[in-house]
Parts: sequence; structure tokens; C-alpha cells
Amino acid sequence: MLGNTLSHSAKAFCATVALLAGTQAAEAAPDRVQSVVDDAIAPLMQKDQIPGVAVGIVVAGQPRVFNYGVMSKETGRPVTNATLFELGSVSKTFAATLASWAGQNNQLSLSDNVAKYLPSLSHRPFGSLSLLNLGTHTPGVLPLQVPDEIHSDAQLLDYLAAWHPTYAPGTYRTYSNPGIGVLGLAASKSMGQDYTALVEQRLFPTLGMKNSFIDVPASRTVDYAQGYAKDGKPVRLTGGVIAPQAYGVRSTAADLVRFMQGNMQLIELDPSLQRAITATHTGYFKAGPMTQDLVWEQYPWPVSLDALRVGNGPDMAYKATPVTRISPPEAPRNDVWINKTGSTNGFGSYVAFVPGQRLGIVILANRNFPIEDRVAVAYRILTSLANMHP
Repeated sequence: MLGNTLSHSAKAFCATVALLAGTQAAEAAPDRVQSVVDDAIAPLMQKDQIPGVAVGIVVAGQPRVFNYGVMSKETGRPVTNATLFELGSVSKTFAATLASWAGQNNQLSLSDNVAKYLPSLSHRPFGSLSLLNLGTHTPGVLPLQVPDEIHSDAQLLDYLAAWHPTYAPGTYRTYSNPGIGVLGLAASKSMGQDYTALVEQRLFPTLGMKNSFIDVPASRTVDYAQGYAKDGKPVRLTGGVIAPQAYGVRSTAADLVRFMQGNMQLIELDPSLQRAITATHTGYFKAGPMTQDLVWEQYPWPVSLDALRVGNGPDMAYKATPVTRISPPEAPRNDVWINKTGSTNGFGSYVAFVPGQRLGIVILANRNFPIEDRVAVAYRILTSLANMHP
């Protein structure tokens, strides 16, 4: 009888020890994640003189946010979970999502030509482009920026009416704000509402992104980080003709982590929106080391840092790159690194995730610092976390 009692006690003791060990391990894991992030971000901020950074992490499917430095050198206010950063071209992923969502609801097709939504461009080369050409930067060479002399939608349409391709559409990739801007315009016209209203009143709420804006409301200006240009002078985005679609979103690291989780199918979303998000990962063209999706760019996983540097490098941003069409388009995959960079004069951002690993990172900074450094630090963090959580 005594022997049985001791046996039960020993079992209870062992169970308690096991439970405590499991609890300690669970508590230790987040500390290891923070250590990896801390060790990478501290030298980055010093090297590139970045006042403030917010880093969002998804590891083993779970979200975390880490904040560093100040949102304003003038006030000394620290970066917090509420701090809003300018996303720059990461904003384009929302234009892609909106267009894809319209497609899921049979309001447009990426094979439609531009003139269907912008009739003034009928019988013009730009009007005959497909929406897919715009969403994959393959219209035949568009400028990176809207020309300085254009200050209205009407002037933009006049410019596009006079445009002629340098190459046949679908043969070269040239990264372009105007192209994605028009994709967003077409999507909003297909849905019968202003683009900004659609994104702020339908897309962000359906995604559960409660702290993301194109127009920052007065009640949230206190959370809007001050940006700093490469020369250190304070600067913020002042808008532009296609700013909402191409580079005008302000958001928090936590909201972008949620968007990233949606992209990896880790949270419950409206089914049509989830299908739309996943569809933006379809591969349409090979360009150098990367595959061009709908705005997003992807690489086979595991990927080398050299491949990421080339794919996110200046030649891909500023030069015409020959592409090979993928026919039929490649279905969305889990064994890929998907990324997007973004910059404004005073901010720098980077989003990268690996769906099959349930692993991702968001880096938001209130200084426009080198893209090469963003890619390198993200790669260092994610590869470390991938090894930590196989």
C-alpha cells in the first residue's frame, strides 16, 4: 500500500516538474526571439543613424512586436505599438489585394484592358494594356515616378494617353508607381467607390487592421512618427496624384503583422478576401533571381542573401529587366520567401515572410535607410528564427 502511494506521489512530482519545465521553456522562447531581434536591430540603428524602429515578427505562427528608439528626435517620444510609420511602396500590396478582391467578386479580371475602367484611354497604347501588365510592372517601360509637372488625375490621364511602350508589353519589367497607381484606380472604379474610402472603410476593417490609414485622422496625429531624410532633416509625405495607391499608407507594425498573418493563412478572414490575398502570390514572370507576383516578389525557399540583394537591388528598381512569362501562371506556393520593400523620403520599410515556415518579419523605420541593409537584417533575423523553430 505504501509502495503504491509512493508511486503515485512520484508520478505527481514528475508531472509537476515536467509542467514547470514546459512553462519555463515557453517563457524562455520569447526571450530568445527578442534576443535575436535585439542583436540585429541595435547595430543597424547605429550604423544607419535611425531614430526609431518597430519590428513585427511572426514565428511559429505567433505574432510579436518590438519597439526601439524614438518616434521623434525633437520630442524624444519613444516608439510604441501605436506609432504610425509611412509604408512607402509596401502600400502597393494593398492595391494588389483590392484588385484581387474585386476579381474574386467578379468585378474585374486581371486580363481586362485598362480602357475598360478608364474609357478616355480607349484606342491608346496604354488603354490596351492588361491590368496584369500594371500589377507586374510589365507594361513596356513606365517611369518610376509620376512626372513632376503632373498634379491631377486629368493631367495623369493626358500623360498616359500620349504614352507609347519602349518594349512589347510582357517582355520587360520596369518598377513603376504610375502603373500600380492605375491598377488601384481601376480596382476602385470596378467596385464603384473612391480608392481611399474602399481601403480605409472596407479593406482595412475586413483585415482587422484598426491602426492603418491613408489619411491620418486628427485624433491619431500624435502617434504619427516624424520621418527623417537621408541628410537627417525632418520630412513627411505630402501626397501626390497616385499616392494612396502606390505609397501613401501609414500603419503600425502590429497591423502589418496581422496582414502578414493573413498572407500566410494564419488568421480567420472573410473567405473571399482570403482567396484574394492568396491569389496575389501567383507567379507570373521570372525576372532575374525572383518571380514577380501581383506586386509581391518571391524566391524559392531556402533563399540566399545574395539572391535577395540582387532582386531588391538598384538595377531591379531603376533599370529595364527582361522577363520570362510563366505559362500557365505558377500557383501560390508555401516554400517561398515573399517580400516587398517601401520607401518615402523620411521612412523605410520591409516585409518578408515564408508561408510554409509560418515565419515573417516587418521592419518599419523613421528614416530612409539603405534597402540592402533592410534585406540583410531581415535575412539574419528570419534565418536565425527558422533554425530556432524548425
